[in-house]
Amino acid sequence: MTADDVLEVLRRLDEARVDWWIDGGWGVDALLGKETRPHDDLDLAVRRAHIERLETAFAEFVRTRDEWPASFVLIDPRGRQIDIHPIEIDDRGNGWQERPDGRKDIWPHEALAGHGRIGDREVRCTTVEWQIKSHLYPTHDDIDRRDIQLLCERFSVAPPSAPWPGTIHPKRVRARSIPCIC
Repeated sequence: MTADDVLEVLRRLDEARVDWWIDGGWGVDALLGKETRPHDDLDLAVRRAHIERLETAFAEFVRTRDEWPASFVLIDPRGRQIDIHPIEIDDRGNGWQERPDGRKDIWPHEALAGHGRIGDREVRCTTVEWQIKSHLYPTHDDIDRRDIQLLCERFSVAPPSAPWPGTIHPKRVRARSIPCIC
């Protein structure tokens, strides 16, 4: 997923009147204001009430890795992937992501208040604090570690003391062209 692909996706989402927030690797790069590595996909939190509009706007994409209501991936014939995380926004601006087991995870309104830049476009994204926290999932890998380190350096945030398991996710094999900062 290139920067041009991301900008095309955002344009189409805006045209379809879909509320979105960039998360994941592109969220990190948006906060940093530059592309730091190749990306397999674009992670988006999307208002759950707008999912039908989103799927209509991306009719050529097919739903895969469907873990509704928590998430699903849209993939097009060119292999571009959009990882969708549906959230319901409450009266306080918090996002709630329902899990398959019925539990709900919160995306605090503070986490949805990030701003960054991709190319020449200012974008909504999750915040530095949210990105660092969400990159520390139990099987985080060297790419997650590098993302965290870049954010900590750029925004003068103390690096977390969490251990680094050093795993490599199979889905990230295409992104192996970056050097490991271990």
